[in-house]
Formats: sequence, structure tokens, C-alpha cells
Amino acid sequence: MSSLLVRNITTLYTCNGVDGGLGCINNATVAFKGDKVVYIGNDNNEDYDYDIVLSGEGLVAIPGMVDCHTHTVWAGSRAKEFSNRLNGATYIDILQQGGGILSTVRDTRNATLQELTTLCNKRLITMLNNGVTTCEIKSGYGLCVNTERDMLIAAKQATGLVVGDGGVGGQQCYTPRVTTTFLGAHTIPSEYKDRRYAYIRQVVEDQLPVCAPLADSIDIFCDKGAFTLQEADTILRCGKDKYGLSVKAHAEQIEHTGCSKLVASLGGISADHLERIDNEGCEALSKANVVAVMLPAAQLYLKDITPPIDLLRHNNVTMAIGSDLNPGTSPIHDLLTTATLACIVQGVTIPEALLGITRHAGQALGISKAGWAVIKDGRIVYNNGI
Repeated sequence: MSSLLVRNITTLYTCNGVDGGLGCINNATVAFKGDKVVYIGNDNNEDYDYDIVLSGEGLVAIPGMVDCHTHTVWAGSRAKEFSNRLNGATYIDILQQGGGILSTVRDTRNATLQELTTLCNKRLITMLNNGVTTCEIKSGYGLCVNTERDMLIAAKQATGLVVGDGGVGGQQCYTPRVTTTFLGAHTIPSEYKDRRYAYIRQVVEDQLPVCAPLADSIDIFCDKGAFTLQEADTILRCGKDKYGLSVKAHAEQIEHTGCSKLVASLGGISADHLERIDNEGCEALSKANVVAVMLPAAQLYLKDITPPIDLLRHNNVTMAIGSDLNPGTSPIHDLLTTATLACIVQGVTIPEALLGITRHAGQALGISKAGWAVIKDGRIVYNNGI
């Protein structure tokens, strides 16, 4: 088993400090055996017998970043929508004209499993190069049994690709580790436009039995133009009670629906977006230990309002930050830039942002004590600044 020692790291943040703080260690040492961290602490200047010894002087180390909200599997492009938005079109306008999610659904349905896997793999590599070592990936651009299934398979297969000449004699391709989320209830597909209840039955009776074994969580877009609160209750409850999936939701983004309270009542792990959450919703999230996931890139892209950060703070709601990587409203792979946007656009503090892309993001995926767990698994990011 190979071993590695990184000494004299100028500053290391464990993100597992006292009272949930950053856990700052100056002049730190980290020792690895295989892919596990076996020591982390102050450099004691003793002699070490390791295969590789590196200097961390001038570097800042943090746990590997966790992107807790992405739509990384898709085919096609929605670049034209950007121009439409600049000309005044709203999210709902584009959706009602057959664009938005439905446009990506058409392209994704026409792609093969291999094409989806390759596209996902390329995006994951970009994310890893930007410091993301754990990534959540949702389905939701299939809206039918076969493509929803293929999206989840692609997300899993993309982490194990071998690159090279046709895969022969190639090298193992490193990617972030992936958790998967079933999002069959992303929107109503065009063929069910006038039969929404039939589609809800399809999600519950046909999609979930096939997709649940491939997923860790279930999600829904509960909002204007998508699914109602009652529909969300039916679908999320089925995913949780029948298939044991963790509950997440796109909640309170376009309108206040009360979905955040629903997620809390179901013992969910995260409620995401939350631009229009109210105090009752914040109280519910806090009492149920549901993580509030901020998605500042999508907010900025849509020129939307800021989630009530002060209200979330006042209620001691744990906050995480996700890139919301998707082809239409947040085409961004860079989680650190997204965290910076959270500080600039949403008023998140720097410590909140750092915890939001490490420990708290892990909690939003159901990873206990994520900051420390990630760092113990050998997932550490070193940064020498800009």
C-alpha cells in the first residue's frame, strides 16, 4: 500500500471544528495510507517513512468539495434561451413555449446510454479539476421509464470510464464519487400535457419501481408550472415509504408553495432554491434538521430575488451551496465560483460558504459529519490562491 505525507501546509481547514466551525490548523501535516487519511494535525517535525513526501508550504487545504445539487446528465444545448432571457422572456414563458426542461427532454431521449455516459463523464472531470470530489446527480430529463433509468445508469457508469484508444489500453479516469437522485417529477412531459394525473401515476407505478434501485434520493419540482403540493406529497411519500429513498425537493423557487414544510414533515435531507420560503418554512426546516441548499448561480441567471438568508440564520437552519449545474438556468461547473457568488449575491459569509460546499453539502446528501468524513476518505483540495 502506497503512502503519502504532505507537510508544512500553511493552513488547513477540517470543517469539523468546535461548535461546527472551520477547524483551522496552521502549519499542518496530513498523512495518507492508500486512499485513507491516517493522520491530520500540526507538523511535529519528526522523521517519517513514507513513499512520497511533499511540501504544502504556501497552500491552503480544505476537505474535497461536495456539489449537492446538479443535473449533470443531459444531451443538447439551450444556449438560445440565454438570448431570449436577455430579451425579457421569463422561465415560465420559455417553459410554456416548449423550451426549458422540455427542450432538454427531447434531446436527452434521443441520446444513447453511451452518449449520456460520455457527456456526464466529461462534466465530472471538469468538476473534479475544480476541486469537487463528491457530486449529486439527478435524473429528470427523461420523464419516461427508459430514459430516467438510463440517466441514473449513466451517472453511475460515468465514474468508472477507462479513457484511451477505444478503451483498450487506456487509463482509469478519475472522477468525483457520485450519489444519485430520481427526479422523474421534474415537469409534465408534452405527451401528458392534458393528462397530468396519468403522468403522476406513471411516476409512482412505472418509473419508481425501475429507478429507485438506482437512486439514493427522490426529488420533485414543486412550484408554479410544475407539480402541486398535493402531488409532491404523493410522489415523495411513495419514494420514501415504499422504496426507502431520502427526500429532497426543489422548493419555494418561483412561488411559495409550502413544500419546505412538506419536506420537513417527511424527514427529508434537503430543500433547495428557497427564494420564497417564509418564517414557518424556516422553522420547520430547523426543527427537522433539513439542510437549505442555496443555488446562487441559478438565482443570478434568472435575475431572481435572494433567498431570505437572515431568516434562515435566525432559525438556525443549516445552509449548503450547490452549483445547480444544468443546461438552461445554471450552466456552471465551478463550485468554488458558485460559493463566491453566494457571498456576493446572497450575503452568505465566507465561513458559511466554505462549510456550505463541504460539511453542510455532505449533510444535504445524507453523509454524516461530511467535512471530516470527506477528509478521512483522502479527499482533500489544495489551493495556492489566485
